Amino acid sequence: MEMDTAVENPAVDSAVNSNGQPSSAATPSTADATPTSPTPNRPAPNTAGNRKRGVPEGVWRKCDSCGASLFYKEVQQRLNVCPQCDHHFYVSAWERVAQVLDDGTFEPMNEHLRPTDPLEFSDRRPYAERLIGEQKRTGLTDAVLTGTGMIRARRVAFAVTDSAFIMGSMGSVVGERLTRLIERATEQNLALIIISASGGGARMHEGILSLMQMAKVSAALSRYHSAGGLFISVLTNPTMGGVAASFASLGDLVFAEPKALIGFAGPRTIKATIGIELPEGFQTSEFLLEHGYIDRIVHRKTLKTEIATAIDYCGK
Repeated sequence: MEMDTAVENPAVDSAVNSNGQPSSAATPSTADATPTSPTPNRPAPNTAGNRKRGVPEGVWRKCDSCGASLFYKEVQQRLNVCPQCDHHFYVSAWERVAQVLDDGTFEPMNEHLRPTDPLEFSDRRPYAERLIGEQKRTGLTDAVLTGTGMIRARRVAFAVTDSAFIMGSMGSVVGERLTRLIERATEQNLALIIISASGGGARMHEGILSLMQMAKVSAALSRYHSAGGLFISVLTNPTMGGVAASFASLGDLVFAEPKALIGFAGPRTIKATIGIELPEGFQTSEFLLEHGYIDRIVHRKTLKTEIATAIDYCGK
């Protein structure tokens, strides 16, 4: 019976030396006396010191352009611009308001206008549900903020689109808000500033009603121009589709942020359509400046000053 026990318990067998005396290595320790693992006579491994510590969220971010690891607070202090390569990160509509307008001067307009679902459109999810989800996620009621404010103590009509809300696409409410803002600028003889960050163009979920906004906003701009207004259009990454094909390209002055993607269809679509290689830097703000499409490339940190200077120079 003792032989069977020795065979069945190799830990005890290995604890006896050739003379049959207990080995000193087999002296039980305090840890062995109270086992903490399911295996008898074997202490639980200490893994607390080997546990990998993750980087807390919101401390570091990676640059989309150069790949550098950046201290998040430093990027914020630089208005969301990479300190290594000057890449301009996405900023929300409300952040644009804070960066460009004087503190506490923005007065929103037409926030009561809310999008509906006139076509009862549905793709991967119903458009009505998509709108509710986007409103909760972004805190916006639609893809544009409009209102009046001050830039270096100069009162202006101001709008900014946000690519986070269905890619900043132009639906009926976006077009209506912009039109009403332009009409307010015409009535009160205000300089008009529109910052575009729309990669979606016309919003397909509203069909022809969305496409009509291009003509409506452009017609309002024509009346504003006839009244002697000053429209400064600022193009950011991305400004594409029906937005680029309408009001974003109709400024008396057209500024753009560095390396912004600007155009109608995307480069891959154009390349596949015409079947030839596109020039290097095609559809970037630098390429468009060289070919006369825009007037100036303006770094984000100087945008507010550049706009105020242009307003003064034009006597508005």
